[in-house]
Amino acid sequence: PDDSAGSLMTPEFVSLRELMTVGEAFDLIREQGPNKETIYTCYVTNDRKKLLGVVTVRTLLLAARNAQIKSIMQPNVIKVDTLEDKETVAKVFQKYDFTALPVVDKEGCIVGIVTIDDAVDVIEEEATEDIQKMAAILPSDEPYLKQSVWSIWKSRMPWLLLLMVSATFTGLIINHYEATLNALSPLLFACIPMLMDTGGNAGGQSSVTIIRSLALGDIEFQDIGKILWKELRVAFFLSLQLACVCFAKLQLIDCLIFGYAYTPMMCLAVSLSLFVTIIVAKIVGCILPLLAKKCKLDPAVVASPFVTTIVDAIALMFYCFISIHLLA
Repeated sequence: PDDSAGSLMTPEFVSLRELMTVGEAFDLIREQGPNKETIYTCYVTNDRKKLLGVVTVRTLLLAARNAQIKSIMQPNVIKVDTLEDKETVAKVFQKYDFTALPVVDKEGCIVGIVTIDDAVDVIEEEATEDIQKMAAILPSDEPYLKQSVWSIWKSRMPWLLLLMVSATFTGLIINHYEATLNALSPLLFACIPMLMDTGGNAGGQSSVTIIRSLALGDIEFQDIGKILWKELRVAFFLSLQLACVCFAKLQLIDCLIFGYAYTPMMCLAVSLSLFVTIIVAKIVGCILPLLAKKCKLDPAVVASPFVTTIVDAIALMFYCFISIHLLA
């Protein structure tokens, strides 16, 4: 398959026998080396090509010429199956800093190797795919300038359409509370964009951080308790600071300088709503990618655009609820 280790491998590798001496191994390397992908890592096999061990040229150079390969080889070989996902292969390279990785079939016979240059291509491809998903774009393998207008349209339309439809819930909330908020003060509507943007940005920060950590293998779903506790503490300090700044800005700039009639209670309602919005946004931003990973979905799918849409609706509901109960 296209996304498997078998699609990345090359059959051009140096194969040694365990009863060979170091001198015989060097003779074989000199003979076969010009036609092989790499000679720095050699693989020890039997007559049926079953992988028995691995030995590097460095080890061969430091060993005696009459030493047998089986005495200096490393028998515990890290390998991948032909059907292993290429993203998993790239993670093995990142974890162990290999220059080559053997690929074996179901019988344990070596059929090829994946080299570091192929792994780097996979890492770059996967990172590009994640970035495209996080920007609500269907992934494409072609460079931007080689893509047609039609293909770009197809990659962007589905997510934009879905996000547009889901964002209509925000409009329904505003329509539902419009008369009540307008009766309290028309100035309350001017604070809605600030609340929604700040909440969306706060949720996006958490989601991108968690998605990247999942991609690097730094965290797992089992760490959800630790992640929530850390994000809650971060959200508390952020929301407290931003709420105080918001209150001061409404009172000192909007009210005193521009002359808008924001009462202290209105400023308190907006600031308290901002406080709650940021905490909720942080929780949503860190939980959604973890749930996606648990459901075997790509966490990048629930990145900033998706989180922002959810947080917008939640922020509006909290804002209307708090404003009505404080100002009615």
